[in-house]
Amino acid sequence: MKKQIIKILLIEDNPGDTKSIIEMLKDADDNRYEVVHTTRLDDGIKIIVRDDFDLILLDLGLPDSEGMGTFNIMKYNAPDIPIIVLTGLKEDIFAVSTVGRGAQDYLVKDEIDSKLLATSIDNAMNSKK
Repeated sequence: MKKQIIKILLIEDNPGDTKSIIEMLKDADDNRYEVVHTTRLDDGIKIIVRDDFDLILLDLGLPDSEGMGTFNIMKYNAPDIPIIVLTGLKEDIFAVSTVGRGAQDYLVKDEIDSKLLATSIDNAMNSKK
């Protein structure tokens, strides 16, 4: 049985974090994820207008947007696409607030591994169905 390709928009401005996340996705399943990457929120919005995505991995600290506003803007522009928030902040209240506003998950970058990332993506895709 052929696996479904999951098309992911990764919005992350840190080159090291970007490389790490892409490697984790390859480790989780090399042929399952198709990743399009951008470093700015406004570019991410332009990309989702032009193309279909199954999921968004969204860093909250970007050159053109910061914090909860980043999530709110993306959620407004992509209301039907599951969003997993990526952050360097380990704040439980912030995580609960983000998920309460519609994020599928909240992952702290330093704590992510390929298994956790793949599980989070699977859960987000299942909740979308």
